[in-house]
Amino acid sequence: MRPTVPPEPKTAHDQPVRLTPEPPPGRPPGPGQAALLAAAITLVVLCAADAVARSYPFGPRTRNVSDLGNQYVPFHAHLWDLLHGRGAGGLLVNWQSGYGAGFLPDLGTYLTSPFAPLVAVFPRDEIDLAVYVITVLKIACAAAAMTWLLLRLRPGPWWAAGLLGASYALCGWTVATASYNLMWLDGLIALPLLCLVGEWVLNGRRPLLGVLVVTAAWIANFYTAYMATLAAALVFLLRLCLADLPARRRAIAAGRGVLTFALGIGLAAPLVTVVYFGSAHASEGRFTRFARVGTEDLLARLLPTTYSFGSPALFVGTTALLLALALPFHRAAPRRVRAGWSLLVVLVTLSMQWGPTHLLWHAFAAPQGSSYRQTFVVCALLVIAAWHSLSYGRLDRRALGTAAGLLALVAVVASGSPLVRSFAWPVFLTAVLGALLGLLLLGRRRPLLRTAPAALAAVLLIGTQVGEATATSAAATRMRLGHMDDYALWGDRQQDQADAIARADGWPRYRTDPGREQTVGNDPLEVGGQGAQYYSSHTSAVFSTTLTALGYGWTSGGRSVQSLDNAVTDAIFSVGARVHSPPDPHQNWFPQDGSRVTVTREAVPPLVTVRPSAATGAFGPSPYRNQELLLGARVYTVPRVTVLNGAGKQADRSTDQRQGVRVGGKATITARCPAGSEVHLWAPHFAGTARLAGLAAHGPTGRFRADWPVTKIAAMEPLGTVPASGHLAIELTPNRMGVVPDQAVGCLDTGRLRSAVRHLRATGATEVTVSGSGGTIHAELPAGSKGVAVVAAPRIAGWRCAAGDATAVPAKQYHGLIAVPLDGRSTSVTCSFHPPGLRLGTAIGASALTSLAGLGTFSAVRRRRDTGRLR
Repeated sequence: MRPTVPPEPKTAHDQPVRLTPEPPPGRPPGPGQAALLAAAITLVVLCAADAVARSYPFGPRTRNVSDLGNQYVPFHAHLWDLLHGRGAGGLLVNWQSGYGAGFLPDLGTYLTSPFAPLVAVFPRDEIDLAVYVITVLKIACAAAAMTWLLLRLRPGPWWAAGLLGASYALCGWTVATASYNLMWLDGLIALPLLCLVGEWVLNGRRPLLGVLVVTAAWIANFYTAYMATLAAALVFLLRLCLADLPARRRAIAAGRGVLTFALGIGLAAPLVTVVYFGSAHASEGRFTRFARVGTEDLLARLLPTTYSFGSPALFVGTTALLLALALPFHRAAPRRVRAGWSLLVVLVTLSMQWGPTHLLWHAFAAPQGSSYRQTFVVCALLVIAAWHSLSYGRLDRRALGTAAGLLALVAVVASGSPLVRSFAWPVFLTAVLGALLGLLLLGRRRPLLRTAPAALAAVLLIGTQVGEATATSAAATRMRLGHMDDYALWGDRQQDQADAIARADGWPRYRTDPGREQTVGNDPLEVGGQGAQYYSSHTSAVFSTTLTALGYGWTSGGRSVQSLDNAVTDAIFSVGARVHSPPDPHQNWFPQDGSRVTVTREAVPPLVTVRPSAATGAFGPSPYRNQELLLGARVYTVPRVTVLNGAGKQADRSTDQRQGVRVGGKATITARCPAGSEVHLWAPHFAGTARLAGLAAHGPTGRFRADWPVTKIAAMEPLGTVPASGHLAIELTPNRMGVVPDQAVGCLDTGRLRSAVRHLRATGATEVTVSGSGGTIHAELPAGSKGVAVVAAPRIAGWRCAAGDATAVPAKQYHGLIAVPLDGRSTSVTCSFHPPGLRLGTAIGASALTSLAGLGTFSAVRRRRDTGRLR
């Protein structure tokens, strides 16, 4: 028989004190009703807060801030396409982004939540509404899960459990940070569920379900599931220490817990290992060193309506905070309980402020962006501590008075923080008054105005929670728009782009690029096409490095690569159709120019071309020469340039790592090029606009966005045609101090480019096909092809190729692209993508599944044998 852990003997202090009136005849409210109450409170608060903030879908303001608009909405749009049989690529390779990117790491990072497939039931042009609905559903489910956990930890009033469950789901971390990082919300749900698994382990119940819950949590979002697992382990260890069990029983329970979580994580390994190796091969991005926040700011984030990007959002509601502060002084609770839970809250809070433990919470990888992603763990512990304080009975005046005094001290210290704005104090003081009155009413035994004190207390406490949580969420929504980039919701611009791309699409004969004037960092996923644009935590280093060398721009430290409007790179990457759009009207980077969405077409080489020999040499400092290296022909004139400042004098040279001359005000670049050639300007560290002067001033305006220290660099821009005199002048209008490199200007001979393209078309593949999963590309070549076949896709880890019927081997590299050596006899090449880590993860998962099946069989046989003996 399965060993069970006997329940902890109840003492006088353990007996629950009724805080609700006698229930009416019939079934009394249970965990289900409490969970529904928590979910209802959460939904009401979230919708009310967005209505107050006039945020989508209850107002005109966009909610697509930062990565929500740049990454998560486009990835969910791509999932919609996959679920409806649309889009280029499949589960293995996403051919729409980054000229071909592995998709499983992105799937495992952004889209494996059980809520994600709900996008399929919404119209494609309502993708923003779909993501919003998924977000609020996740938060409501987190409230229900925490409520269920609280009632499993200890019995108590059902409505209070629902209130505290909502307090957890609506914590500051949720409304300030996770609401626009919706995949983190799976961790918010996972934490109470994993703690429930710990309860099952402690009592020897539901072993199979426990393993499956762990697996589901790690598949949904392994990053926050890792943090939730650490938190659940701490809760389990504390519960084990507080249980009145002999040492042997504790050891057995601990071993059972380790086995449950190991098997659960093992079953999730096929996805987790793919995500891990995807991160290992990704561009490093830009990371900042950890710097703890001051005590004033830390305590300020416990109060309602406070907001900042770089501090832990610890708000859980004034009622929950008062109860947590009262626990150490609540004499109805056992001393070990009071000390254990209070100490755990303090230690975990301090662990966020110390570098080594801070890294431990983040899997030893410094987070890029918001630093305190583990804050929801502290919020959960505060709520659990509050529940222990409430479930042990009425708070006496000593405990409640001490808690109120501590809260007043927190407010005094926090008042020195700039994070506490003036509007925070009315909300806070009202919440304190409501919470104190509600908790005092819970202590009354005599009826008040013919109504049970507990009923009045419930109304007052729930009303207080709804009010301050609504205010906090609305304040965070409004202030985020002032602190972060924001992006337009789906509208006419995106629809026009999507329609133009659909008409021009010819994949895989050629690519259709959504264009240089991007709306978000993942335009191809949102509006279609197959472009260079790609923004992900898994943007490969080889892709980012290769395109940077060719003059492409990027943001987010190299993880968000942009498109490039350049005929040479279009030929290299087989971009046969290109969309041109006006500047995004939602942004204020550049003014509108009166243009409309148009498409230009060019005859380009096929996706697979044949080069006479393997790649030799390496990329140099000039993107023009690097483009020629990949093209296989000399097509640029790169002249010497002179940069003159507004006074007509030569500009000073840069004194930092950026090579070139400094430009702080209006300046002019002069050079000489062959008449009729096309002028391109490469100024990766310049921010502003550039135009050809004089008779050529009718050419396009080059728009550059860059900053220093480097988080973004500007892409190369076309400026028009060199006049008949051969003398060109480029007028620069910077909007900040920038640098122009010595090889800034390149003049393209379009006749030579056309000749190079004709040669590549004549010797390249006669037919190219891509499998439905996107993981295999096959090309038919002209007979007698020699040298090397080059696939116009980055040589990311995982590609294996073969010429003809030969055995597939890891693909070679041709200046960052996929290459396959040819022997003159093969008339075809085939390349298949095998996601790095998938084989290892599958082996681990199969081992975990075998172990789980073996343990299940052994337990079943053992139970049957024990049953036979009893008979």
